[in-house]
Amino acid sequence: MKEMVTPIIQAKELLDIYPKEDLVIVDATSGPNARLNYEAKHLESAVWVDLNTQLANILPDLSIGGRHPLPTPDHFSKTLSDLGVSPQSHVVVYDDKSGANAAARFWWMLKAAGHDKVQVLNGGVQAAEKINFPMSSKVELISKSKPYPIGKWLMPTAFMEEVEKMANDNDHMVIDVREPGRYNGEFEPIDLIAGHIPGAINVPFADNLDHDGLFLSPEKLKEKYGKLFENVNAEKVAVHCGSGVTACHTLLSIAYAGLEIPKLYVGSWSEWSRNGKPIATK
Repeated sequence: MKEMVTPIIQAKELLDIYPKEDLVIVDATSGPNARLNYEAKHLESAVWVDLNTQLANILPDLSIGGRHPLPTPDHFSKTLSDLGVSPQSHVVVYDDKSGANAAARFWWMLKAAGHDKVQVLNGGVQAAEKINFPMSSKVELISKSKPYPIGKWLMPTAFMEEVEKMANDNDHMVIDVREPGRYNGEFEPIDLIAGHIPGAINVPFADNLDHDGLFLSPEKLKEKYGKLFENVNAEKVAVHCGSGVTACHTLLSIAYAGLEIPKLYVGSWSEWSRNGKPIATK
């Protein structure tokens, strides 16, 4: 029987179980200097995963799948093997942006691969440092595991054509988790065009956190999303962001609240805005 765990683990809880034989800690911090920052300092024993090459299959034409399309299950299986993750592993993943950088994306992908024992570190590396979790700058030796068995992605996803229909149907809901300025079309720091999918509502992922960068309690998140989903079932909800990464932060929050996880629109705004689709501003 698979061992179920809560989607979020507190830094003190991680310290209490560290070290543990089946524990695999993953640093999913991304950005221009992510690898160098990892090599300079990371949680002791943590292995680093690269968003662009291991958690995505970036294509030359970003209109196909956006900036971070999912890799194939076989590709992700190799990534998990390279990280030393087996079906028996207890995986804890963190980043430096309260889970929004790529930790939530890795969590979602592991869940989609059928792995239940995976948690995101609440507050990320900063929370671990505050309680003096052992840090390291050494090269971590990884014992590769056997290829992880993944048949297909098990978590629900939505594609661009489906999202277009959902956004124009009152019985469905499309959620854009980007910050209000990007949603409103006031600025766009990454993609080519500013604005949002007509009919999509804005529920910023940052509102899943408190002022200390920690996730709101499951009770508060359940109150928030339970009210939002009061008249719509999860299978009729699609969540997106810029490229299918920070949207996973909201899906993680919904799971932490104990609610059914909606669909992820992986291509997100980076795909939508490159396909001549209608664009709304506010």
